Amino acid sequence: MIALRYVYLVALAVWLGGMLALGMIVAPALFQTLPSLSPDDGRAFAGETFKVVLTRFHTVTYVCGGVAMVALVAMAVLGPRPRHFSVRALILAAMLGVAIYSGRRVLVGIDAIQAEVGTLPSRLPAADPRRVRFDGLHQLATILMTMNIVGALALLGWEAADQQGADDIVGTA
Repeated sequence: MIALRYVYLVALAVWLGGMLALGMIVAPALFQTLPSLSPDDGRAFAGETFKVVLTRFHTVTYVCGGVAMVALVAMAVLGPRPRHFSVRALILAAMLGVAIYSGRRVLVGIDAIQAEVGTLPSRLPAADPRRVRFDGLHQLATILMTMNIVGALALLGWEAADQQGADDIVGTA
């Protein structure tokens, strides 16, 4: 049971850590550094680089979500069943669904606009429908990642609270 819980926690931690690293470190660093090195093309280079990183990270999220779900279900089957198992499984399933939607729909939509425009969508006039659509998809991607960050924090917090309760029962706190 300890091994399953460990696998579950590692999957959540990798998923959460990756989201935080991408949003708080990688994207800001790319979009700050590359345009300063190449004023004409730096933003486009940063966008292309981040797209590759984000696409690869989506594969990591699918694996982490699947591993976490299998471990959580296995913990429930082998017992004792985690407290509020159904709610946890629902949160995890929603997170995985959000990640899949983001990777398979939102990023594909962003790629399609970039392929059609042939340049940075931010260089289009603000009223251009393609720029409006791009900006909306970018905002949606940010919202979806934020939702998954909140979900991962909630699940990890739940696990920490459960462990505290277990320590209190055993007297090892």
